[in-house]
Amino acid sequence: MSGFKVTFPGNKKIDVEFDNFKIKTDQAKESGGDESAPEPFDIFIASIGACAGIYAKSFCDIRKLSTDQMLLFIDVVFKEGQKLMEQINLTLKVNQDFPEKYIKAIIKAMNSCAVKNQLHPDIALHTQVIYPD
Repeated sequence: MSGFKVTFPGNKKIDVEFDNFKIKTDQAKESGGDESAPEPFDIFIASIGACAGIYAKSFCDIRKLSTDQMLLFIDVVFKEGQKLMEQINLTLKVNQDFPEKYIKAIIKAMNSCAVKNQLHPDIALHTQVIYPD
């Protein structure tokens, strides 16, 4: 059987294997887990960051722009009183030498992320670029 294989190694731990990779997950102690690995939702949010990040990195690589000291921050806003996402904020902090003429273009590139494009259209994605203080 091909694809993804999910295993149950104990307590609240869930592992997912595919190709030559294994992703380990667990739950917080207050949820009965051991906190030995990220929770699945955290990996989901991380995948949005990794996807937007590779688009930003590729954008810079093509233009020979430095990604030294570049940071991408992710913040999730939930609907009031619910566990449903309302908005995901991506903030790309660039170095002082990043050309201002590329800000809109790198935001467009990051918003092309395939993971983000799988989200329900009611979930807003706000992407911005900031310079160091």
